Amino acid sequence: MKLLGPGTQVSRPITDRVKESLFSVLYKYDLPSGKRVADLFCGVGSLGLEALSRGAELVIFVEQDPKISAVLKRNIAKAGFDEVSKVMRADAFSVGASVNSEGRKYDLVFVDPPYARTEDVGADSPLGGLLSLLQRQMAGDGIVVVRTHQRTDLLEKYGQFRLAERRRWGTMAVTILQR
Repeated sequence: MKLLGPGTQVSRPITDRVKESLFSVLYKYDLPSGKRVADLFCGVGSLGLEALSRGAELVIFVEQDPKISAVLKRNIAKAGFDEVSKVMRADAFSVGASVNSEGRKYDLVFVDPPYARTEDVGADSPLGGLLSLLQRQMAGDGIVVVRTHQRTDLLEKYGQFRLAERRRWGTMAVTILQR
């Protein structure tokens, strides 16, 4: 399905080829089918919607920009995923994935902040703080997928999360962190 775009340059949509490659990697972790997913800094929802189309049980989308959130909601409706989606308008660095009302934790979290916000990847950086927060919001065997510029190398360890693998596609990199 072709997603509606935000009409601005603030979003960095992931290409279909890269998205397909990423989800092929996630299949070896038995994701996302039947799992609870959070898509942080989600933009128009490309990764979360793909997770739903591949059988995710529920996706929480976190996006701060009100105009982009409006487009995101239209994309969710267009895809027919209203019943298995929740949109939170918030700063993901502050709330993380925000555990839902049932208290169930997430199995997979996509973290895709603006590249400028991932230049500092230290334990005390905003990204390090977010990963610390996510440790309390994720299931024991949870996976975090962090998208950055290909020049950015995350640490080998953030609290309970360890670097599992790193992939580069063009100018972007994806780092998979696992407990």
